Amino acid sequence: MKSFKVKPHVADVRLRVKADTLPELFEAALLGMNQIFKKDSKIKDNQNLLIEHIKIESNDQTSLLVDFLSQILTLSQINKAIFSYVDFKKLGEHDLEAEIQGFKIESFDEDIKAVSYHEAEISKNKKGEYQTTIIFDI
Repeated sequence: MKSFKVKPHVADVRLRVKADTLPELFEAALLGMNQIFKKDSKIKDNQNLLIEHIKIESNDQTSLLVDFLSQILTLSQINKAIFSYVDFKKLGEHDLEAEIQGFKIESFDEDIKAVSYHEAEISKNKKGEYQTTIIFDI
């Protein structure tokens, strides 16, 4: 099971994310970021389907998650699109390769300027679930 909860913050948006597995944690964080971007962020049809391949190397898993979200944020803004599907080809301790799919949109509900490393740290709770907090600069 994976989940996310958007929490208000003074000048930013804080997203608490948890999931049973690491790939689910990354997916939940992406879905949470998309929920901030656009309330209706699910792929509806294939008319404007965009596919991108991403490859990221980072110092640790937490940095990898922030860098993953940052790269998708950049691709979203360049393409004016929401990427709501990810297929991990590789997800390791320090690197990942994935195919992401999304669709073009007319506008964003909220402009996300950046994904912050502040407060981000992947850990496991008592239930063995992965969890972290991500702060988005808006």
